[in-house]
Amino acid sequence: MLELAGLQQILFIPAGTPPHRDAPQVSAHHRGAMVQLAIADQPAFVLDDREVKRTTPCYTVDTLRELRAELGATQPLCLLMGGDAFLQLHTWHEWEQLFELAHIVVGYRPGFTLEERIHSAMATLNEHYQQRLCAADALSQRPSGGIAELAIPKLEISATDIRRRVAESRTIRYLLPNAVADYIHQHHLYAPC
Repeated sequence: MLELAGLQQILFIPAGTPPHRDAPQVSAHHRGAMVQLAIADQPAFVLDDREVKRTTPCYTVDTLRELRAELGATQPLCLLMGGDAFLQLHTWHEWEQLFELAHIVVGYRPGFTLEERIHSAMATLNEHYQQRLCAADALSQRPSGGIAELAIPKLEISATDIRRRVAESRTIRYLLPNAVADYIHQHHLYAPC
């Protein structure tokens, strides 16, 4: 994503208290530690723990407001998300404000066609998509408001599958960095009680 979207840095922000689903299975401390291990060899990747420090429900719009205040009004800011999340964007808290605060970069796997699926989403989201779609290299020209699509190489890896494998005492080697796999095993994360 870094190279494809022409980004200088990617902040990894583990979710705090999500308002739309159950709390994560693993504590914020462990999730932050796993992210730090996973990105350790990438200088352009940075762990940002602002959401896990909050004691109130975390909304993406609030996090983007904080980042926008830190970066200033003219610095481009991108929110990276998957295609499935984008198709549900219209259900998010103050979702239309996201476009005022950042660009949205939608990563999708081969075979996933956002353009075909967007028509079944809410009409207003479809309208934003049609009006704001631009090439990824155009995002640096303004601070917010664009939507860019990026095809991501297909990797048959999912967090759900990794958690299931751990619960079933199956190997997770080669599915994530060794340091993260070791951490999961050392701390007995995702294992049945």
